[in-house]
This record gives sequence, C-alpha cells and structure tokens, in this order.
Amino acid sequence: MNGIKIKGMGRCVPAHVVTNDDLSKIMDTNDAWISSRTGIRRRHHCETESHNSLCAAAARQALDKAGVAPEEIGACIVATVSPDTIVPSAACALQRELGLPNDIICFDLNAACTGFLFALHTMECLLNSSPRKYGLVVGAEVLSRMVDWNDRSTCILFGDGAGAAVVECRQDWPSISAVLGCHGDEHILRIAGPGTGEPSVIQMEGTRVFKFAVEAVPWCVDQVLARTGKTMDYVDFFVFHQANARIIDLVVRKYHIPPKKYYKNIAEYGNTSAASIPLVLSELEEAGTVGPGSRVLVVGFGGGLTWGGALVEFA
Repeated sequence: MNGIKIKGMGRCVPAHVVTNDDLSKIMDTNDAWISSRTGIRRRHHCETESHNSLCAAAARQALDKAGVAPEEIGACIVATVSPDTIVPSAACALQRELGLPNDIICFDLNAACTGFLFALHTMECLLNSSPRKYGLVVGAEVLSRMVDWNDRSTCILFGDGAGAAVVECRQDWPSISAVLGCHGDEHILRIAGPGTGEPSVIQMEGTRVFKFAVEAVPWCVDQVLARTGKTMDYVDFFVFHQANARIIDLVVRKYHIPPKKYYKNIAEYGNTSAASIPLVLSELEEAGTVGPGSRVLVVGFGGGLTWGGALVEFA
C-alpha cells in the first residue's frame, strides 16, 4: 500500500476565551483546583462561530500551507462527534464551502478523541484507490454545546476548535502504520443520541477514563514502534491527545522523553476531542518545530472506547 505524508496543517479556534476564573463565577470551582488536576487554564468556546466555519477556516489554512488547490483533493473526512447537522455531514458542508470536486468521497467519522487518527488511516486507504493523490482530513468539535453545566467534573474540561491536514499519497512513501482499536463501552464515556429520552451531553467517569488512558497510550507507543521496527530515537516528536496534562506527564516519564520532543497545549485549549491532535500538529508546524522530513508519533484515546497510534511524516 502507498503511504501518506502531511503536506500542510491549519487550525481555527473560537475568539471567546473562558478561563478557570470565569467558571468559578458560575460554579463551585477555582483555578487551582482545575489546573492542578487537569493542566487546563483556558478553553475557547463558540459564540458567533459554527462547527462548519471552524472546519472551513482550518481547511483553507491547510490547503494554503500545502500549496494544494481544492480541485486536487481526492477525499474529505471530518472527524467529529459534534457537527452542526447530522445530515448533511460536516464533510459535505465543507465540500460545498471549499468547492471540492463533486466526484469524491466526503463523510464524517466518529471515533471521539481518536477520530483524527482513524481518519488519517482511512484517508490513506482511500487515496490508494483514487486518481487524485491529495486528501483533506479535519478534526473539529464544538463540545461547549454538549456539556452538562451542572456537572462540574466534566464541563470544565472541554473546548471548541478545529485542526486540518492536507495529506499526499505516493508509491514510494511508507505507510503511517496505524495501530487502532476499539472496545465497546457505553458506561465510561457516553453522549446520548436523539430520540433516546436523554439529554445529548457528555457523561463521563473521569477516574476510569484516566486509568484506561494511562494503559492505552504506552500500549499504542509500543505497538507503533514494533510495527515499524523503529526505536524511540528514530522519532523526532511525540504528539499525545490533550485530555489531561498528568496523563502526558506519566508517559513522558515512562519513556524518558526529553522536553524538546513533546508538547502540551491543554492549558490553552482544554480537551478538544478530535481537534486535539491536529491543533498540536498545526502549532508545531507554524513554530517550525516540525517540518519537511519530521517523523511524529501520534497517539489518541477516547470514547467508544477507542485508541490508536501512528508514525506520521511531514512531506
């Protein structure tokens, strides 16, 4: 199978910032309590923006960075659990907004916080059978409209945003070697759908999610390295889903990852689910921390339960 590499990244977050001090005015919490347990200090919430507008802004930036025209895109996937509409999909809305070709596949993918990785792997498969060799992968969420503001243990965690990647597929490039998995569980992390009689808000058992994550992340790292036959030294940078700073810190200590090879932006954005990993990648690319030839090991985990890792290179 031909492999894919990242040609360009883009991102967009809402203008409105909600600090921990802002939350302390409407519920029994404070900055010290939130930041010490999660690493979160701020998050961005939509006021005038929509899910579709975040996707479009991030995608346009990625196309521009990649130097790829909309008519060159061979498939479009939006990883999300919080689109503006279930039908049409966010990907179809994006296809119309950007003027992508009409004869391509556009669809949404729901794997919660692992969604961007699931979408990258799916895009690699799709481009192997497409005459066009560029794909658009977006991770986007507006989770502020899906939190229970009476549940202070979860509503403090989540933010809104979108990150986009334009990828290219070539015959002589290696696969991203994605390692993905699922274990159906509706109790640890759940959002009810329409018609269930339940509100469509995030319900989460935080302690159990934390335990799942600290086991899943190292497993994914080990499996990706085993599948690729590479070592930790081969990896230029490590990108982990930004769910909790303590989870990242535990993994960093376990593998003795030096500070110059990992990054946390959870303090600014909170947990943005499927947007989390592409937001990090976009910031790293813009800063010049990663660029042409960089090898990045990415790991995600989330509701489903889902988990995954991949070794992604920049073209």
